[in-house]
Amino acid sequence: MQRPRFELPEALVMEILSKLPVKSLTRFNCVCKYWCSSFQTPHFISNNYHNNLQNNNLNLLLSRCDGNTFQPYFSQLSTEKDQNYIVKQNIHLPFFKNDTPSLYGACHGLMCLLDPSKDKAAIWNPSTREFKILPPSSIQRPPYFSPFEETYLTLDDVEFYHAAFGFDSKTDDYKVIRFVSLTFVNSEEEHPHPHSMYQVELYSLRSNSWKEIPYPEYTPTYTTLGNIYVDGICYWKTETGAYLDFRGLILSFDMGNEKFSILPIPEFVGSFPEYYVDLLVFNGSLGAIVYPSERIDTSFDLWVTSEGVWTKQFNIKSISGVVHPLGFGKNGDLFVRDTNNEVLLFDASTQELKELEINTYLDHIWAVITLHAYFESLVHINGVQEVEKHVIRQPTRDASNEY
Repeated sequence: MQRPRFELPEALVMEILSKLPVKSLTRFNCVCKYWCSSFQTPHFISNNYHNNLQNNNLNLLLSRCDGNTFQPYFSQLSTEKDQNYIVKQNIHLPFFKNDTPSLYGACHGLMCLLDPSKDKAAIWNPSTREFKILPPSSIQRPPYFSPFEETYLTLDDVEFYHAAFGFDSKTDDYKVIRFVSLTFVNSEEEHPHPHSMYQVELYSLRSNSWKEIPYPEYTPTYTTLGNIYVDGICYWKTETGAYLDFRGLILSFDMGNEKFSILPIPEFVGSFPEYYVDLLVFNGSLGAIVYPSERIDTSFDLWVTSEGVWTKQFNIKSISGVVHPLGFGKNGDLFVRDTNNEVLLFDASTQELKELEINTYLDHIWAVITLHAYFESLVHINGVQEVEKHVIRQPTRDASNEY
């Protein structure tokens, strides 16, 4: 006797599939046209992403640069403690070959890469390997008139820095903001004195174009760890006053109304220059790691803000040899860099410092080593697919010396 055929409702099948990793869903695109088209619907993409959030399926990327070849690459780390955060694979990005891009994000599983010395940027989905190279800036660079030299100066250099990447829920649009520094000189002088002007540019994925927005009163500083985007707002640390009258502030930008604002840094951070303050995102909220500038037996305080109220989460006391925090993994584990440029892990549950199986002896450019956390996403950016040959898989050990 033939058994009756049992079929699950399509809605239930889609619900089950939405709980799977992006890598599995990519394979299942070939099962049937219905599945392939369903995986691209906003409803399925949203369900899959929120399932990853709910299950805390955090992914970690270590941004690095080979000190011999100066080639940028990213090491994807395992997030399972029993694997001791080993490197699963190294990823090279061909569209930034011979450049050293900075990585910004993540937002809905997407990241932005920006070359500070060139008008070169891209949006990247590390889960689907899709990337979109952004168009060059169309912003006018006005001539600079020097009242002291009574002449117009020549544009000598353009730099792009302090970028941020986020989502505008009002228009359902992903945006990139970056600060631009323009350097002008008198080309007729043998040793010209440089003059600077500043701009802010905003990119819209929906329009695929850049536009200039008003420059804020304050300029960001380089003290953020990984992502600085929370619920439609981007954050940077800034400052005002002279050395002895220094005052730290937080500069914010609303992706929706495209306006800058200033927030105070509370008194808890201590006085400058005895303490450093690095901004980061911790469990979906804006946080600040505060640590002394004296780099022997460094201790760390983590503060998190909610509706403008800062609360101290925990204190890590006297980690010998650690010089800089990199960011957090799962369950409050803190990644740090020591005096030998090694990446270590402070286990919050055991209060122990662990060496990781990550070879950093080739990463001589220590400033490039940054940690980025993201959740997998199927979000499409109308880009192109990254070539698989640029992914070097290392299931058991690091491959930073195997190029």
